[in-house]
Amino acid sequence: MGDWLHNLPVLWMGVVAFGFTYLVMAGIYGAVMVSAVGERARSFKAISPGLLPPLGIIFALFVAFTASQVWNDNEKAKAEIDREASALRTVVILATTFPKDSEAQLRGLIRRYIADAATHMVHDG
Repeated sequence: MGDWLHNLPVLWMGVVAFGFTYLVMAGIYGAVMVSAVGERARSFKAISPGLLPPLGIIFALFVAFTASQVWNDNEKAKAEIDREASALRTVVILATTFPKDSEAQLRGLIRRYIADAATHMVHDG
């Protein structure tokens, strides 16, 4: 489908999914109503409403696969954040073995990096 759908908040993702489904169903309904005139009207009335459950199943599968992708992406992002935080912690611990001025400079750089990352996270995400 595209990354733009997976980047939407869950509420908007639901709105897009339901809206898309509604538009498709409205299009099908409109096509059937335009086509169901005269002799064809009896043919269309003979079609069973049993066709609706497969449409519901297709919609449910679409929602399930989309939600699965979102949860998978969320888990990957959490793992990356944990890995980066662990690496920064390791650098801070190793910085204690440096001379005081180098340690202070390194800690300042790490603080600035964390502040910059937090600022980008707030503005971008």
